[in-house]
Amino acid sequence: MWTLIRYPEKADWKNWLKRPDSDAARIRQRVEEILSSVRAKGDKALLELTAELDGVHLDRLALAVPDPKTIARRLPAGLLQAIDLAMANIRKFHEAQLTDTVEVETMPGIRCWQKSLPIESVGLYIPGGSAPLFSTLMMLAVPARIAGCRQLVVCSPPMPDGQLHPALLYVAGVCEIPVIYRVGGAQAIAAMAWGTETIPRVDKIFGPGNRYVTMAKQLLQQEGIAIDMPAGPSEVAVLGDSSCPPEFAAADLLSQAEHGPDSQVILVSTDESWIQAVEAALHTQLSALPRQEIAAHALSHSKAFLMKDEEQAIELLNAYAPEHLILACRNAHTLANKILHAGSVFIGQYAPESVGDYASGTNHTLPTAGYARAWSGVHLDSFRKKISFQELTLEGLRAIGPAVETLALAEGLQAHQQAVAIRLQYTKNSC
Repeated sequence: MWTLIRYPEKADWKNWLKRPDSDAARIRQRVEEILSSVRAKGDKALLELTAELDGVHLDRLALAVPDPKTIARRLPAGLLQAIDLAMANIRKFHEAQLTDTVEVETMPGIRCWQKSLPIESVGLYIPGGSAPLFSTLMMLAVPARIAGCRQLVVCSPPMPDGQLHPALLYVAGVCEIPVIYRVGGAQAIAAMAWGTETIPRVDKIFGPGNRYVTMAKQLLQQEGIAIDMPAGPSEVAVLGDSSCPPEFAAADLLSQAEHGPDSQVILVSTDESWIQAVEAALHTQLSALPRQEIAAHALSHSKAFLMKDEEQAIELLNAYAPEHLILACRNAHTLANKILHAGSVFIGQYAPESVGDYASGTNHTLPTAGYARAWSGVHLDSFRKKISFQELTLEGLRAIGPAVETLALAEGLQAHQQAVAIRLQYTKNSC
């Protein structure tokens, strides 16, 4: 089912912690072909690619979002209540991230401040394919609205009948999104980056996706298109011990494995018998999953690590930098303080990763493939930009001017020095 690595030497960690082979060269070539087609043919290319890749023939891309009260009648009451609860928690967590303007007087007569402003137009990519991830729209649209973004452009691949899941439409309606564009994959990313006859160009693109979507985002970033982060196939790492029922850990691992065949799950423990118990629970639970074939494929390139102690286990996990990290062990709180690299951390045996995916309030759009070493998950400031301001009185310029002149001349930038000197000389002569 997976590879068990007993007491790996640190020199070998890099090889053991590799993500599944992505066949990057082939994916890049295909994505470049898709990008070129969209750039050249716009909407026509999007319709052709939707027919070719999704098997759905559309006559138009845009789908108007009905009033949420109308869509609500098509959803089970329990699902509606769950969506509303999740959105309330997401809203509460992200509203808490709102900050006031930062202002400071660095010297007498020199006042500096920083102001947060919303990014005007953002593109939200909502994966579909084998599972309609309307939860991702909650995670992106709610903070975008809190941040004050004026335009939310949403793209999501259609279902086989050409429609979109009613829960996706409901969330869009609640978030006051008037239209969703029925297009997925790398072609959707290209459309939002450049704009087409139908889909507006945006200033920044958000949303997870498969390797093709991630490659498209990375290639377009090289052209100056802002993206949230590289967010490819999903992954989870679980650090556990006998204090956690093995069935819990198995369920957490499968919750990520079922995302897609290129997902990866990692189990880490200092107790080999517990690892074996988790593997047995995996077999039992996997056999009952509707998506067992997908999950089994993901498990085939996943790994379990038996480590000599918790310190080494934490060091290994920091080297892996997982998207999701579950600490299902006795001293989880203490160990959580030692985590340096992770997208989102779940503490204790009663914090399943799926709670963060849906409803606790934290954002589930997170860096994968080790990018958690340098990237954060989506948060409120992802949808905002910060502008700095400064205002100087004559007193302030006289106080700081000589230092600026000295620094500018030391770098050989005389015009910089002159911009200060001319003001000081002018005010001296006018006195």
